[in-house]
Amino acid sequence: MLDQSTRTAILELHERGHGSRNIARALALSRGAVLGVLRSRSAEVPPLDRAEQAEPHRQEILELHARCKGNLVRVHEELVLAGAALSYPALTAFCRRHGIGHEPAKPAGQYHFDPGQEMQHDTSPHDVELGGRLRRVQTASLVLCHSRMLFFQHYPTFTRFDCKVFLTDAVRYLDGCCATCMIDNTHVVVLHGTGSEMVPVPEMAAFAERLGFGFQAHEKGDANRSARVERPFYYIETNFHAGRKFEDFDHLNREAVIWCDKVNGTFKRHLRAVPRELYASERSRLKPLPLWVPEVYALHHRIVDIEGYVTVHAHRYSAPYALIARRVEVRETKDEIQIFEGPRRVATHRRIVGRDPGRTTLAEHRPPRRPPGQAGAALTAPAEEHEILRAEPELAEYVIALRTRAAGRGTMALRQLLRLVRDYPRGPLLEAVRAATHYRLYDLERLERMILRNIAHDYFPPPPLSDGTAADDDKEPDDEG
Repeated sequence: MLDQSTRTAILELHERGHGSRNIARALALSRGAVLGVLRSRSAEVPPLDRAEQAEPHRQEILELHARCKGNLVRVHEELVLAGAALSYPALTAFCRRHGIGHEPAKPAGQYHFDPGQEMQHDTSPHDVELGGRLRRVQTASLVLCHSRMLFFQHYPTFTRFDCKVFLTDAVRYLDGCCATCMIDNTHVVVLHGTGSEMVPVPEMAAFAERLGFGFQAHEKGDANRSARVERPFYYIETNFHAGRKFEDFDHLNREAVIWCDKVNGTFKRHLRAVPRELYASERSRLKPLPLWVPEVYALHHRIVDIEGYVTVHAHRYSAPYALIARRVEVRETKDEIQIFEGPRRVATHRRIVGRDPGRTTLAEHRPPRRPPGQAGAALTAPAEEHEILRAEPELAEYVIALRTRAAGRGTMALRQLLRLVRDYPRGPLLEAVRAATHYRLYDLERLERMILRNIAHDYFPPPPLSDGTAADDDKEPDDEG
């Protein structure tokens, strides 16, 4: 079929007095085609008046399309079972021409952003060769809409904690932030609602307010609104990830920062500028970071298990063995696992990201091994023993013998002896201990009665007798008195 420009040329040449043969020869057309245009006397291309194979089944197609939930494969199967001689391509072409199940494409919009007006954040899953195997990771990206400065990192998952860690690193890399952070309707930030009616999670709203920006979600289905951050994901996948191998997440994210520095300093044809040069003019319009940006951490409460470990995300980290069965506070930061007993930090581990579950043990968290030849000796001296010997060094022999005969580590017996040291005078105490050592007496209740006997005359004088005379000082009091 001749197009409109060719038909116009035929009519114009005919008006100049040229015959159909000359026109056909000049335009390399058949004489019949030229005569057909001349008979129509119109440059408009006539519409095709051709019957469609699917037209007799139009109503049936509409009903099946609704019943089969828009699945044209099932619609075609049902039509064939009903006896329709219709191919699947003919069905899809008919539906496409008549708008059955197909919405016409909408023109893409264009957005203009002033310096410091908006930044966009989103995530996308990618496959990366990590530690010798292909792994699915979450790539988080942030882009300044005016200058197109790009920053991205990778995470095994993307939780609310990971989101706060990433945004903190991003604004530090950019040395500021825009007033608005555009996101999709992700559950990591969104509490409820979509688009302009989105309400962020209070935790994330407070985090954004501390850094000086606010979250805003684009309308559902309006993907063009976040095109600034969506566009670089394909470039990251086909350039940064392509052909590169990484040891772990630390190596992967270090290389990502180096790549961002390189890309942000490269001339962009669609911008006709270098992002870093545009950023130089935009930087003064960014909101400055607060004087102190606190470290992001996730808080966990754990009880140290019988083996002396706390578990965070299936990985076990050692704690001081003295805290076994005690409740501790665990703070998970970007790089560390910090264990607190009350307000004091008692252990720090390097945070393990993306590895199989395992253990991380620090040597100082385990009791020292028993010296050779002292298999029966206690592993460590209790604190009560140190305090007794610090107050009364002469009790060392008695303390060692008492621990040997006491149950377990002898802690309860040492606590009772420490009470005697604190409560009674030094002289009567040492006299009673020397006698107990001589007779190998380690019953601390009897030792206390011996001390009381030694101090009875000095601190508890006997009452006067009935005749008014004092009792005999040399008379030994009853053992139970």
